[in-house]
Amino acid sequence: MPRRTHAAVAVVVLCVILAGCSRSAPISDTTSFDPLTQTLKEGERPLAPDFSGTTLEGHTTHLTDYRGKVVVVNAWASWCGPCRIEAPELRKIQQTWGSRGVQVLGLDNDTSRAAGLAFQKDHHLGYPSLHDPSGRQALKLPHGLVNPQSLPFTIVIDPAGKIAAARMGAVTEAAMKKIITPLLRAARKSPSKP
Repeated sequence: MPRRTHAAVAVVVLCVILAGCSRSAPISDTTSFDPLTQTLKEGERPLAPDFSGTTLEGHTTHLTDYRGKVVVVNAWASWCGPCRIEAPELRKIQQTWGSRGVQVLGLDNDTSRAAGLAFQKDHHLGYPSLHDPSGRQALKLPHGLVNPQSLPFTIVIDPAGKIAAARMGAVTEAAMKKIITPLLRAARKSPSKP
């Protein structure tokens, strides 16, 4: 019996050590309310990669098409349970914040475009999603910002096209509001650039 106990403790300790080693350190973390969310200070924000490609509906889209807006980029797949849970929240973000200068852009990781379209239709998502079955779009992100193999994740891009925040796991409209609001406020205060 003691041997089994020691073996169980050793397995738990090993799992804790490996979990700690597998998580990359955040670039900057100023978010105290949510340990799964990292926010980046204005001077530390890297330029977002220009996610681009074909949407599930067959239209060509680039992240730069939304320059001047706060863009909430969400990576998802129809087979992902947390993605289903967060879908109504993302729909709510687009509906509530779209007229205020926010755009949601999805990155669908489904192999089948039909599965992605069905998910989009079932959840009444009113925003475009790039079809990205290989996950290449996420690989363009700075190393350590998110785990591109773990869905869902969300990246928030400021109006200047820089990465302002990243979240691993499902999002809520209430949590995103805490990130989006100051970005919109800062955009209103800064002078327009040609």
